[in-house]
Amino acid sequence: MPADARPPLLLTRPRTDSLRFAATMPGWRCVISPILAIRPVDHDAARLHDAPGLVFTSAHAVAAAGPGRGRPAICVGGRTAGVARDAGFAVVEGEGTADSLLPLLAAAGVPLVHPHGRHLAQVLPVPGVVVYDQVSQPLDDAARELLAGDEPVILPVFSPRSADLLSAQATDACAPLWLAAISTAAAQEFRQPCDRRIVALQPSAEGMRAVITGLL
Repeated sequence: MPADARPPLLLTRPRTDSLRFAATMPGWRCVISPILAIRPVDHDAARLHDAPGLVFTSAHAVAAAGPGRGRPAICVGGRTAGVARDAGFAVVEGEGTADSLLPLLAAAGVPLVHPHGRHLAQVLPVPGVVVYDQVSQPLDDAARELLAGDEPVILPVFSPRSADLLSAQATDACAPLWLAAISTAAAQEFRQPCDRRIVALQPSAEGMRAVITGLL
């Protein structure tokens, strides 16, 4: 499909994440309107700095753990693993889902701590520390204009929480909605009618790019 005939992407992840994803989608019009913002919260930093090993289910939590110093870090997927590796952790990478981490946790051999956001999709069987909040944000005027139109809009949703927040703000959408969900759980949290709805085969940025193309 010619680039000028592709539906626009409405990217609602935190701005840095949305900008990074948009840069990987050449030829697509991307409208960025973050539906949540990452805000650090007070926590026991010493507990994380002294932890023998860490579990990261989001790249947003890595900085809170302090320098890696070669400590083991079990990471949910490639993006998070890359950030942890750059911070000096010895990374073991999962397959993009919390369930894929369970055998890695069992085999870790050291006590682990899981720094994470206030809104956690799945609780893991290790001690957790809340290090950031995911604060809801309203869609901006450009996003609302897209949803009020009569041309299709592609909605990539990367988590159940963001899908839930977007669903609540898209109740009066007139545009045909094409949902690209990173997981079945994310797809289920978007409760508005969709003309097209596809779940990525792989819960990653690569999987999302493939499913967006598949919507065409």
